[in-house]
Amino acid sequence: MPQPHVSSAVMTHPVRLAQARDLAARLRLDGLALDPDPQGPPSALRTALVAWAAVAPGAGHHLVVQDDVDAPAELLEIVGRSAARFPDEALVFYTNWHARNGATARLAALAGASWVRAVPDEFTPSLALCLPVESAAAFRAYARDSAERHDDELLSAFFRGRGRMSLLAVPNVVEHIGTTSINDHAAQGIRLAVCPTSAADAAPLLDRGRVLEEPGWIPYMRYGEGYVRLVGQENGADGGRGHHRWRDALPATGLTDEAVRAPRMPKDLATEVARTFGDAFAEELWIHCLLLGRQAARAARSLGPLPDGVPPDALERLRHSAVATAGPAGLPPERRPEAGPDEARAMTALAWAGVRAGESVG
Repeated sequence: MPQPHVSSAVMTHPVRLAQARDLAARLRLDGLALDPDPQGPPSALRTALVAWAAVAPGAGHHLVVQDDVDAPAELLEIVGRSAARFPDEALVFYTNWHARNGATARLAALAGASWVRAVPDEFTPSLALCLPVESAAAFRAYARDSAERHDDELLSAFFRGRGRMSLLAVPNVVEHIGTTSINDHAAQGIRLAVCPTSAADAAPLLDRGRVLEEPGWIPYMRYGEGYVRLVGQENGADGGRGHHRWRDALPATGLTDEAVRAPRMPKDLATEVARTFGDAFAEELWIHCLLLGRQAARAARSLGPLPDGVPPDALERLRHSAVATAGPAGLPPERRPEAGPDEARAMTALAWAGVRAGESVG
């Protein structure tokens, strides 16, 4: 299919100027969007407005990436082909492993989808985002006089007002690097992609893979505990920003505590995880992944057959990538550095056991 002209810009601050220049050169991006008031209070939106204004003449789409990412040389080609496939959509190429949208992407990966609709009650991951130029202009007009300093929050408000959230690329070819934050996100700890994927695997998945529009309720973890994002939660008085512990949410899911407790947690794997992170975390990870497996199995049945040209082995690697991040992402931020190779393997083994047990629940 013919690819649209995609222009591009890297959002940056003078303290990261050298890093941004290197990124732009390596990825053949058009240029830099500098914070217009670097001595002012931190504001991602201030720089984002500059970046979204940097549309090249004749471009049909515009890609904005932040300066603290890494990506393969094929990024622009992957983005261009994705924009050709979904010309009217906002396309997200990086999703945080610990957020509700990260849990949504993880569920979609297990279901066998390559794209999934973002939830409306959370920020839009904006580390690598492509918009049609008309949408970029509309967002600039919408955001120009806002007092909000977080572009990701305002993007979600913009999309909600238009009635259609962004599409998340389930295989992530863009990765976040470092833990420092100009915009006060350092307290969130290590923040990585939910489904890190090679460009070779991502390209065919994003070109031809299935789209999951409605995953149903979504299990997620935060600070070592399991939660559930309920269908329609965004319509609540708090805009859906509250958190429902999985036990409290069960009645709305149609599951019972007895059904969830029926599969037995493998003691050997749980003991190995608990050795570093405690019994409570091991149990929460087990329940979370059991619920994840249950919902992924249901979503898979709604997707239909695998399209021609989608490599099953690439999909399988995507599933393994998604499950491998479930444990580290579910830890409290201050404990993520403790997840070395041995701890990560133990968490992944327990996570897979939970996912497979959940496939037969309910």
